Amino acid sequence: MIYLDYSATTPVNEEVLKSYVDTTRKMIGNPNSLHKLGVEAKSLIDAATRQIASILQVKPNEIIYTSGASEANNTAIKGICFKYQNRGKHIITTQLEHSSVLEPLKFLEKQGFEVEYVNLTEEGKVDLEDLKRKMRDDTILVTIASISSELGIIQPIKEIGKIVKEYPKAYFHTDITQSLGKEKVDLTNVDLASFSAQKFYGMKGIGALIKKENIVIEPLIHGGKSTTKDRSGTPPTALIVSMAKALRLAYENIDEKRDQVQHYNDYLRKELEKGNITINSPKDAIPNILNISIEQIKPETFLHALEEKEIYISTKTACSTNDTSGAVFAVTQDQEKANHSLRISISYLTTKQELEIFVKEFIKIRNELSSLYVKKD
Repeated sequence: MIYLDYSATTPVNEEVLKSYVDTTRKMIGNPNSLHKLGVEAKSLIDAATRQIASILQVKPNEIIYTSGASEANNTAIKGICFKYQNRGKHIITTQLEHSSVLEPLKFLEKQGFEVEYVNLTEEGKVDLEDLKRKMRDDTILVTIASISSELGIIQPIKEIGKIVKEYPKAYFHTDITQSLGKEKVDLTNVDLASFSAQKFYGMKGIGALIKKENIVIEPLIHGGKSTTKDRSGTPPTALIVSMAKALRLAYENIDEKRDQVQHYNDYLRKELEKGNITINSPKDAIPNILNISIEQIKPETFLHALEEKEIYISTKTACSTNDTSGAVFAVTQDQEKANHSLRISISYLTTKQELEIFVKEFIKIRNELSSLYVKKD
C-alpha cells in the first residue's frame, strides 16, 4: 500500500496509541468527579493541557477541547458572531477555506450576517491591501486558514492579525489544522485557532480551539461540567492525554522533517512536470500538499484506478461536499482545472521508493485513461 493522503488523516503514532490505551485502562474515573479517581484523571488532563499550552505558547485556560477541527471552527465562528452581533454582522474570509468554515458562514448569512471574500494574489495569498479596504467598523470576525487544505498555500497570518488588531471590535480566527505538526505556528496576533489531532498522528475524535482569555464566546454546547465553560461534556481523558503526546512528538525534529518532505515534493514536481501534468500548488506552498489537474479524465475515475494499485490520494479535501474545487478555481480562475484537480499529500513517513512507484503508475494510468477518452471522441 502507498498512502499519499496524509492531509485527510494521518496514521496514529504507536507511542500515541499506547498512551491512549494505557490511560484508558488506568484512568477510569470521570474527571468531573470529586472522588480520588476523578481527581487523578483531572490531574492528568491538567498536565496534558500545560504541555500543549507550553508547545503552542498559550495559556492553559485558553485551550478548549473539542471533537476535532470542524467543531472547533464552528465554535469559534458561531461563538464570536452570536456573542458580539450587537457590534456588527460583517465577516471576512476567503474562497480557500475548509467546508467547516464556509458552511457555518452560509448558515450565518441566513441569520442576517454579511460575509465578504477578500481578494487573492496570483499565488493564492490574501491580498493584504484588499483586506485593509474591506475592514469596517462593523467587522466582527476575520476567519482565514493558515494553510489551504487543498493547495497548501501558506497565508501571512502574522500580517493579517496585525491588520485585524487595528479594529477593536473585530477578532481574528485561523484554522491551523494543516499547519500544526508540519511547521511551527506563531499565535501572537491570533485571537482564536482551531486544530485536530488526527492531522499530526494523533487519535481521531479530539481537537481543540485556542481562545485568548480576554475573549468571550457563546458556546455551541450547554449543560454539563467540563474543562471549560465554553464547551460542556465529560472530558475524554485518554484522548486529551494522547493529543498532548502526539503534539510533543510532532514538534520533535520538526525542521528536519519539513526539509525531508520538501525534498520529496521537489522530486514529485519535477517528475510530474515531465509528464505534462498541471501543478496548481504554488512553489512556496507547504511541501506536504501538491495539488494537480489532469485534462479530460474525471478525478474520481483516476482515484479509483490508482486505488486498484493500492495507491491512495484524494480528489479534494475529505470533507468537501462539492463536485468541483472552489479553492482551485479561486486561485487559477480555470474551471477545467477546478473540475479535474487531485491532491497528493505526503509526510516524513513517505519513502522515495513509494513516490517512484507512484509516479510510474500515475503516468501509466493517465496515458491509458487518456487514450480511452480519445477513442470516445
